[in-house]
Amino acid sequence: MVDIKTVEKTAYLARIELKEHEKEVLGRQFLDILTFVEQLKEVNTEGAEDMEYQVGTPLREDIPGVCLSQEEATFNAPQREKGFFVVPRVVEV
Repeated sequence: MVDIKTVEKTAYLARIELKEHEKEVLGRQFLDILTFVEQLKEVNTEGAEDMEYQVGTPLREDIPGVCLSQEEATFNAPQREKGFFVVPRVVEV
């Protein structure tokens, strides 16, 4: 099982609230996913041909509609400043 602290941090970042029993279930599900990914890493793809699928998807016309105001868009943000979202720095200068 993935430890509860990792589940809690993931839930915090996703802005979802989990009950205690949900944390345990999610921890086991995370472990199942990670185990599956590890199994995929073990697959021998030596000599396998790359595959590409090009799906022609018809696109709809882009028609502007009613937009949220800056205040409405940032209303539920945990942090905002001067009408903008405040987020942790992800790129080092």
